[in-house]
Amino acid sequence: MQRISRPPRINWQQTVESQGMVYHTIDDEPYWDETACYQFDSAEIDLLEDATNELQERCIEAAQHVIDKDLFDKLQIPPHAVPLIVDAWEKDEPSLYGRFDLAYDGHTPPKLLEYNADTPTSLLEASVIQWFWLKDLYPDADQFNSIHERLIEAWKGMGITSTVHFSCVADAPEDFGNLEYLRDTAIQAGLTTSQLFMNDIGFEEVEGRYVDLDDRPIDLMFKLYPWEWLVNEYFGRKLATARMRLIEPAWKMLLSNKGLLAIMWELFEGHDNLLRAGFEAGPFRDNYVTKPLLSREGENVTVHRNGQVHEVEGSYGGKALVYQQLAAIPCFDGNYPVIGSWIVAGESAGIGIREDRQLVTTNASRFLPHYFT
Repeated sequence: MQRISRPPRINWQQTVESQGMVYHTIDDEPYWDETACYQFDSAEIDLLEDATNELQERCIEAAQHVIDKDLFDKLQIPPHAVPLIVDAWEKDEPSLYGRFDLAYDGHTPPKLLEYNADTPTSLLEASVIQWFWLKDLYPDADQFNSIHERLIEAWKGMGITSTVHFSCVADAPEDFGNLEYLRDTAIQAGLTTSQLFMNDIGFEEVEGRYVDLDDRPIDLMFKLYPWEWLVNEYFGRKLATARMRLIEPAWKMLLSNKGLLAIMWELFEGHDNLLRAGFEAGPFRDNYVTKPLLSREGENVTVHRNGQVHEVEGSYGGKALVYQQLAAIPCFDGNYPVIGSWIVAGESAGIGIREDRQLVTTNASRFLPHYFT
């Protein structure tokens, strides 16, 4: 694993925009960053793939454990959401995708930082943008990236016959870019789709159905919108009786909750791909992090390192925490990379890399492409 500096392509902004990525720059700073890239060898890629598949299996076991032992309180899941989770789990409602965030240095086993199992983004750049970058600059190399093809096959395998409505919040360019990309993969799979924003979804009280702007029933919806928001809104309270299926399914509330890190450590203590984690400070004295159970984009993550404390600001303060051993994230010329390892239809499908000058990855952290030889 190496970080390699290189000049960006001429007119790279226009190139990635033509491929659907309009959010390549944030606050006048590049988010898509091709002034450097990461190189791996095939053995490292095999290791990342195996670790991702292993973690997916352990997460599923941990979710079953939560259900069997009625541990929803530990994850602070509201009681009215539990029947939705259990019902979706027992019906084995399909999951499309997810992203593990891993610490990896090319020498020691990859370690799980967290699982973005409900509304992961950085998908378009991992699937499409870095692939075309590879073809332009390293046509003889390879890339751990079968995300696009796997998404299309996953849609085909779901047996969908109704229209799939795709929805996210308005005025969120990154979310919308990821949503439209996923919608495109569904179209390529032969599905009929429609797009609307979350605040445009209606509810027909007499029929007990969700409807779109044309008053058509919404039978199946892909939502790029967090479950923990949904179940606490008027809209979500109708899900128990409304006839609508969602992707991602309600059981993903278990996997997207950072409390699962503590439960996994209880079940699989010492596992090569896990960091020590718990719901209490317990053995953690220094070199650990605290994370709100449901925080996003690094908000309110606090790093305790060598006697110093660094907290990322955010809107999740004052919430229940999980404690986790500080990962040994490698540092390349002052940059800390985190590997986003993608799951599609339950199996490893490729990676994308985000890096920052600090240990915590946030929404402003840069995305860098990769290749392997």
